[in-house]
Formats: sequence, C-alpha cells, structure tokens
Amino acid sequence: MNPTTLATLESFPAHLERHYAAFPADSVHWAPSSWDGVPSEPFTALEQICHVRDIEIDGYQVRIRRTLTEATPFLPSIDSEAVARERNYGAAQADVVFAQFRAARATTLQLLRGLEPGQLERRAEFEGYGPVSLRGLVHYLCSHDQQHLAGLQWLLGKLDAARVQ
Repeated sequence: MNPTTLATLESFPAHLERHYAAFPADSVHWAPSSWDGVPSEPFTALEQICHVRDIEIDGYQVRIRRTLTEATPFLPSIDSEAVARERNYGAAQADVVFAQFRAARATTLQLLRGLEPGQLERRAEFEGYGPVSLRGLVHYLCSHDQQHLAGLQWLLGKLDAARVQ
C-alpha cells in the first residue's frame, strides 16, 4: 500500500478533531439554510464526525474484510441519512465519538498493514463506484476522509457568513 496513503489515514483522526474543535461549542448542531455546494453529506459538525466513525466501522472495515474473504463481493452503499436518524447523531457526545473513531481507525490500519501485496489486487463491486480493487477501496476511504474535512471547513464558512449578515 502506498505509504503516503497509510500516513494520511493514520493522521486523519487528529485532523478531524482539530477541524471539529474550530467550531464554537454552541454551533456543533448548526445547519445552514441551504446545503447547496456542500462537499460532503449534509450533516452538522457533530453529525459529520458520527458519520465518519460509522462509515469506518460499518462501511470500510466491512468492505475490506469482505473483499479479502469473498470472491468479488458486491459492496453496498450505506444510507447515511437513515443511519444518522436511527443512531440519533444529534445526541452524541463528541469525545466518545472521537475515542470510538480513533480505535476504529487503529483497527483499520492494523488490518491494512498486515496485507500481502497480492491481497491489494483482490476485486469487488462497489455500489456507485463499479469494479474496484482492495487498493482502490483504500484510496476511496482516504478520499472520504478528505471530503469530511472539506465539509467541516464548508460549514465553518457558512457559519461565518450567517454571522456577518
């Protein structure tokens, strides 16, 4: 696996926490009047971090394991908005979410670092993306992380715009 990708995945929990910490405490539940242009799912800051945690555990860890153990599995997308409602993201405690995410990411990295080079070539069919290798799946995970940093920055921009009006 590309060392830059692994290093980026490893450093992401700290980046996510710093981005989230940029929100005033009274604004972690704030939502703009329009989500037009949001580079991530349309979630508040608190909901963003819950989503990242759940996609790590219920999405990418499951997808990676299935790709390693099944012959060309179909990897379904996750209905993120339904999961957010079912798990009541708005009531989550950020410190708990971050602890769970850090542990989950450590598990993901342990799994990835233990792979043989040939395992990265294993194939799957990823809903919404098409055919993918395990290597490609890891790149999509890294991309997903970056989308949520961008989503938090986008929210901060919208929050600032709402305050200066």
